[in-house]
Amino acid sequence: MVFRDRADAARQLAQALARYRGRNPLVLAIPRGAVPMGKIIAHELQGQLDVVLVRKLRAPGNPEYALGAMDESGWCTLSEHAALAGAGAEYLEREKREQLATLAKRRAQYTPVRPPIDPAGRIVIVVDDGLATGSTMIAALHALRAKEPEKLVCAVPVAPPETVQRVAAYADEMVCLETPADFYAVGQFYLDFDQVEDGEVVALLRDKPAI
Repeated sequence: MVFRDRADAARQLAQALARYRGRNPLVLAIPRGAVPMGKIIAHELQGQLDVVLVRKLRAPGNPEYALGAMDESGWCTLSEHAALAGAGAEYLEREKREQLATLAKRRAQYTPVRPPIDPAGRIVIVVDDGLATGSTMIAALHALRAKEPEKLVCAVPVAPPETVQRVAAYADEMVCLETPADFYAVGQFYLDFDQVEDGEVVALLRDKPAI
C-alpha cells in the first residue's frame, strides 16, 4: 500500500484506533512529520495532542545514519553497529550533549507557554509517520513508560516486520497498518512526503487541545 499523504495515513490509523474514541487518549507525536498526523488522530479520537521529544544519535561523517536515539531525560538506546560506524566513547558523549541541547531548544520552541501534558494514568498513543530502525520510537516509549501511563500504544502507518517486532516489546499495543518486506525508506510508501517545518508544528500545538 502507498498512502496519499500523511493525512491519509492518519485517518487510516484513527480508524484502526477507533476503540479509544471518547476515552480522552493522549496522542503524542514525534516531530516533525508526525505532528500533523497526531492532530488528525487526536481530533478523531476526541483526545489531546502533544509532542514527545527524542533525537537520533548521528554517525560520524554521516548524519543521516542513526546510531540510536535519546530522550529529554538523557536516556539513550544504541545500535549494535555504533562502534563499527566509528562512534567511540568521546564522540558519543559529544553527540549526546549536542542532541540534549537541541531537545531543550525544541521544547522551549514547541510548548513555550505550558509544560508537557502529563501522561500518568492516561491512554497514551505515540505516533510517527513510519519506522525504519525504530530507535527513535524506542527512546520515546522508554521515556513515557517511566511516567506510568495506563496504557502505552505505538501507532504507525508502515514499518518493516523486524522493526515492528523489536519496537512492540516496549509498548502495550503495537498498531502498524503495513509491514512490507521490501522496505527501504519511509518515504517510499507516500505519494506526497513533503517536509514538515517547525512553524507548522508550533501552529498545530498552539491550538487548544480537544477534551
